[in-house]
Amino acid sequence: MDLPLDPVAVPPLADAPAPYCLFRPAAHAAPLIFASPHSGRAYPPDFVAAARLDPVALRKSEDGFVDELFAAAPERGAPLLAATFPRVFCDVNREPWELDPGMFDGPLPSWVNTASPRVGAGLGTIARVVATGEAVYRRKLQFAEAEDRIRRFWQPYHAALAALIAETRAEFGTCLLIDCHSMPTHPAQAANPPDFVLGDAHGTACAPRATRLVEEALAGMGYRVRRNDPYAGGYVTRHYGRPREGVHALQIEIARPLYMDETRIERLPRMVTLQADITRLIAQLLAADWRFLG
Repeated sequence: MDLPLDPVAVPPLADAPAPYCLFRPAAHAAPLIFASPHSGRAYPPDFVAAARLDPVALRKSEDGFVDELFAAAPERGAPLLAATFPRVFCDVNREPWELDPGMFDGPLPSWVNTASPRVGAGLGTIARVVATGEAVYRRKLQFAEAEDRIRRFWQPYHAALAALIAETRAEFGTCLLIDCHSMPTHPAQAANPPDFVLGDAHGTACAPRATRLVEEALAGMGYRVRRNDPYAGGYVTRHYGRPREGVHALQIEIARPLYMDETRIERLPRMVTLQADITRLIAQLLAADWRFLG
């Protein structure tokens, strides 16, 4: 439910960085936007103190270094929006009020979504567990804590993203949002794991031709690419992807073993190669003729 958000942007906490970084190109070359909602790594000290996990365990849900992988977008001609706060603290790829009532001391407002599959899995707007299934907190939270995070972090990020989309559509008549993520190793896919998964909500959030263009570019570099399995797109893809209104959204998931040590959350030397390939991808996408999106 989106209604209970204050339309006036709330300033960030005095001891916290701005909720996002927006890197703009000198000239916007094509109707593309890149966003990295889960690569933030500014962990508020009071949050770390309230957690029962050590700092490395807290980072298991982080899409580590994805903002760096797509860092060439602005110099090539497209804006890059990156959250600075971590996903485990507040997840902008969820509805603003997907909350687990079992995490809170006292009842939640009636308009809160407490029954979504994400909440059931412990991965609502305020996560109960990290990606490995370990509980985050040593105590129950107050609703005011969740409300503060949503208003101070979730809302400004989405305000910036919505403004970028509107600005791009006004300039080009259409917009393609590339929502950038990374995916952990999945035991069930050990035999033939994909390098990239493209999520377009099964063709409803993005023109199939656009998805195919990205798919062919990555496959042409030798990567194994899969569509919508196991990631078809989260809240961002489904909420903003409205092809009939000229706005398309495509989620890109990158296999973490391609570039990082998942245990230590550290860059691997081969990240340089992947980053160069993603820079090539960005250049190809910006050089494409996107008039068909309209």
